[in-house]
Amino acid sequence: MWGQLYEQTANMISFILRRDRIRLPIWIISLTAITVITASAFPGLYSSDQERQAIAETMKNPAMTAMVGPGYGLDDYTEGAMMAHQMLLFTAIAVAIMSILIVTRHTRTDEEEGRVELIRSLPVGRLANVMAAMVVLLGTNILLAVIIGFSLFSLGIESIDLQGSLLYGAALGGTGIFFAAVTALFAQLSESSRGTIGYSFALLGVAYLVRAIGDVSSEALSWFSPLGWILRTEVYVNNRWWPLLLTVGIAFIIGGVALYLNRRRDLGAGILPSKPGKKNASPLLQSPFGLALRLQRTSIIAWAVGMFILGASYGSIFGDLESFLANNEMMRQAFEPIEGLTLTEQFLTMLMSIISMICTIPPIMFVLKLKGEEKRNRTEHLLARAVSRMHVMGSYFVLSVLFGFLMLLLALTGLWLAASSVMEEPISLGTLFQAGLAYLPAMWMMIGLAMLLIGLIPQMTGITWLYLGYSFFVVYLGGLLQFPEWLGQLSPFGHIPQLPVEDLNILSVSVLTGLAAILAAIGFIGYRKRDLAG
Repeated sequence: MWGQLYEQTANMISFILRRDRIRLPIWIISLTAITVITASAFPGLYSSDQERQAIAETMKNPAMTAMVGPGYGLDDYTEGAMMAHQMLLFTAIAVAIMSILIVTRHTRTDEEEGRVELIRSLPVGRLANVMAAMVVLLGTNILLAVIIGFSLFSLGIESIDLQGSLLYGAALGGTGIFFAAVTALFAQLSESSRGTIGYSFALLGVAYLVRAIGDVSSEALSWFSPLGWILRTEVYVNNRWWPLLLTVGIAFIIGGVALYLNRRRDLGAGILPSKPGKKNASPLLQSPFGLALRLQRTSIIAWAVGMFILGASYGSIFGDLESFLANNEMMRQAFEPIEGLTLTEQFLTMLMSIISMICTIPPIMFVLKLKGEEKRNRTEHLLARAVSRMHVMGSYFVLSVLFGFLMLLLALTGLWLAASSVMEEPISLGTLFQAGLAYLPAMWMMIGLAMLLIGLIPQMTGITWLYLGYSFFVVYLGGLLQFPEWLGQLSPFGHIPQLPVEDLNILSVSVLTGLAAILAAIGFIGYRKRDLAG
């Protein structure tokens, strides 16, 4: 009985590996390369104990704790402790994203597009597809853990020893295994790939926010987040393995639940019941823009709430940040006094770039929805009526620009409201909004790139995500690792003036806006002329 449920699982594993023969190596090589390059840069940047302790002081402030997690080993800030503190969390998030996307691709997406039904018409077990997807991700994350662990040890840095390096890699692999299991579970609960990805990313976002709030205010709260468990491994400091075992153990339990639910539900259905639609369409739904808005309504609401909470979570630590900057002599020396600006306002520039890049994720998703609809042959039905391609693409473009602005606005509002409630002298609302909204041209540039790729080479739209990841890497790590300035200039976010410390550069902002418009225009032209994906 049980054997029949998993019949042909080995062949399904081989099939998945064949389909992802390029995708999986790219993920593994990219994550390993970023990790090794970052680790190898630390010895050259901070060659003495004094320099390392100086950077340790800057990492003790609440804002950095909320962003990257608690700093273990700050009293002896070796290269290993530095690497784990500044890189482990964000790399773990990247690994989680990898697992979410790949599991969704081989479970709910395949089911939506009819591949699972075709496979089940053959002598293949009912659970073979889901089991194969989880086994592939289990093996991928184990391989990633081993490669990263031995790669870090091979650098020959004294504080990056073998045990710590293997734990570092295992922590990343454990995170990937956990979110692979979570995604497999959501693939059973939701009846669409959009819902599966939405629920999975929502859990990842909540895990990050709960950990951020817990790390600053209450460590007990951090234990409700899987990302909090991973950071409690205290890599290169105390090398605690049991939080990792907890993470993997719970992942296996969640995976077992996913298999059980997959066995019980009908093909194409989800455990969570879908809401019945209305008999008659509303006037808004009878337009391309209304249809695009309706298709992404749930995602828009979820991202809007998430962006507001993200801003509020950072704003809530500004009261502690203000006292920290005022009482820390080294931090006062790091920020040269600027007339008319507080130390907190100067520190604000660091957060704005990170928040703006996170807020760029939803508008890119909104505009790339057009490619997803085309891939599923749904756009054909729309264009068969009296609707032009320009109208359809313009609807997604306007939706992306409009709600991209809204996401950034909500994040800034949450930041200001939370900061005002904890600061004796709150940051001016105008100052905060100017500093954040200055990043809109960079966001438009990313949307324009997505439009260009949809119009000319839709199969390469993943470049948009790679470029955003590159931007995050060079902007976040550029200052810490002292990257050459030209690397930052390759990202649109590197051209945005850091208000209020710097003056607004009208020329730079105008050029970015113009380039975004040109990219979008080329995308419109290409989309109007090219053949639809069949």
